[in-house]
Amino acid sequence: MKAIVAVDQNWAIGKDGNQLCHISADLKRFKELTMGHPVILGRKTLSTLPGGRPLKGRRNLILSRTASLQIEGTEVYHDIASLLVQAPEDSFVIGGERVFLSLLDHCDTVYVTKIFQSFSADRWFPDLDRDPAWRIAAEEEPPDKEETAFQYVTYERA
Repeated sequence: MKAIVAVDQNWAIGKDGNQLCHISADLKRFKELTMGHPVILGRKTLSTLPGGRPLKGRRNLILSRTASLQIEGTEVYHDIASLLVQAPEDSFVIGGERVFLSLLDHCDTVYVTKIFQSFSADRWFPDLDRDPAWRIAAEEEPPDKEETAFQYVTYERA
């Protein structure tokens, strides 16, 4: 299993149910990496997607404690054990905070977009630079032409 996330300098990922910022190059990369693979997300994260609808071209696995929740075009799981039975190894965990924290131990790779800014936030991702269980596997040079400065860093379980 893999995770994909955009973080600021403090590993913040969101505020008031939204991403900190939108970077078109990062959204394009997200689509390229996840297309054709199952994505695992929470109900609140689903509501932030365009139209609050599942991502096209991907099997959408929703992790939610709401027992009656049913969302067309998705598979809803109410606990991690039942989700893990159904989630293929090539799944991508895409958020939010609670879903990342619940499933990070099951991931072997994390694709991080590091944004070189600090934002006001109320949701964070664990700081993989300080976690000895993770190591940097690849770093790309920051793009020159973007309005918002960022860098792609891939982490692998040590």
